[in-house]
Amino acid sequence: MSIAAVIFDLDGLLIDSEPMWRQAEIEVFGSLGLHLTDADVRQTMGLRIDDAVRHWWDRHPWEGRSPAEVERATTSRVAQLISESGSPMPGALEAVACCRRLSLPVAVCSGSYAEVIEAALRRLAIESEVAVWHSAEWDPLGKPHPGAYLSTAAKLGIDPTGCLALEDSFNGAIAAKAARMRVAVVPDPGSFESRRWGFCDAVLPSLGDFDEALVRSLEHLGR
Repeated sequence: MSIAAVIFDLDGLLIDSEPMWRQAEIEVFGSLGLHLTDADVRQTMGLRIDDAVRHWWDRHPWEGRSPAEVERATTSRVAQLISESGSPMPGALEAVACCRRLSLPVAVCSGSYAEVIEAALRRLAIESEVAVWHSAEWDPLGKPHPGAYLSTAAKLGIDPTGCLALEDSFNGAIAAKAARMRVAVVPDPGSFESRRWGFCDAVLPSLGDFDEALVRSLEHLGR
């Protein structure tokens, strides 16, 4: 089956925002007396922010702000950091341009809230390149549940089996595969050789390796 659209994850794939998420979480949780390390906040990478907040609330309940207030404070801080200094991941803008040359609609499906997605698209100056975008904020469950990807495909008006999803996280890749999409993953360099990516259709060193040849090769794969 041919590929009719390409759906990109956002954080850590299109924009180098993962360090900003870690910074924001460390700052916000620190203000509540919960002093997390960089290694601590890496445990919840790929989760929707409400799931990440719940993870820490269940382990170390705090006083003061409600979990919902912590979610919003963290999200607003990330959006601010992205607006100030966000930069594209290697090959990100070239991958979007490649989709344009191939006349493939581009979508963004992210676990981040709308405020962050809008800030990132503005910072990358790709608002006009993105046909639709969807936040898992609007779904009952975040990744690894496939709901966000199914919602994105519905917005595109394209069957999920005709979509290629590009991801960088394990939870995101599971979500896209569960939605019956073809999946290419750009993992952290430290896990590039891991067998955990065996269910993905392609494993790429960076988005700089995304090209027409890859798209055509994935069109012939079963799902």
